[in-house]
Amino acid sequence: MKLLSCLSALFLLVVSPALRAADAIPDDVVFESGVEYAVAGGEHLQVDLARPKNGDGPFPAIVCIHGGGFRAGKREAYDKLCVQLAQQGYVAITVTYRLAPAFQFPAAVYDCKASVRWLRANAARYHVDPARIGVTGGSAGGHLAQFLGVTMGVKEFEGDSGNLDQSSNVACVVNFYGPSDFTKSYGKSVDAAEVLPLWLGGNLETAMPAHIRSSPLNWVTPDAAPTLCVHGTVDDHVAYEQATWMIDRLKTCGVEASLLTMEGAGHGFKGADAEKAQQALLDFFAKHLKPAKK
Repeated sequence: MKLLSCLSALFLLVVSPALRAADAIPDDVVFESGVEYAVAGGEHLQVDLARPKNGDGPFPAIVCIHGGGFRAGKREAYDKLCVQLAQQGYVAITVTYRLAPAFQFPAAVYDCKASVRWLRANAARYHVDPARIGVTGGSAGGHLAQFLGVTMGVKEFEGDSGNLDQSSNVACVVNFYGPSDFTKSYGKSVDAAEVLPLWLGGNLETAMPAHIRSSPLNWVTPDAAPTLCVHGTVDDHVAYEQATWMIDRLKTCGVEASLLTMEGAGHGFKGADAEKAQQALLDFFAKHLKPAKK
């Protein structure tokens, strides 16, 4: 394992509910559901994809990773956000990945990286710019998004499924209330003691190496992707301090990083908080994925 090179909970959707049957796909968006991107552990893994109908691109792309305590949740939770992102000029995918306890760490990491590789392998088909791919997620999905951003080039987390000739690197990360250090989650979360052993194969006493290895905080290097963390101050599933640790470590390593603190917000945002969070996501991705206007 590479050492430091320098100084579920129930997933609450960050910004928008899943598409309902009654929701119409906008005329300016092409939406595809259930596109297989890899086969791993006997599981046929799929994405839903939304892209602009007009224009040849190439468009920047965003990978959305659902939450659910690494043991639940569905990619469809991010369908509506993908459509909204397509209307903003992105190709957006929402990813199914393998869940605990049947599949433990790092299976979900392998899958999320495979989805990025699939997007690059199909860049011409979907008019994607392979140099401009960002990633976002909430809760467990925020952790996985962050993990992708700090383990670029770390071969042990690539897995062996799907388009291995492609890079899984990402250009930037938006992490909504995802944990950064699992060794300090117990006692600070209402369900860490229930959730983490299912994903990591034991608790701190029986599986400490897995807790250390799976914590994004321990993989930060100067090569990490620019990151925005958005976190509520009264989150009882993932403590607010988890975000402050991540941002401080990234900044210490010279990586662009910022924290949007949601005062009084818990694990998931509603109303004005949700609108503020979504705008922060859009602004951050526009800064890092869209070319500057001449």
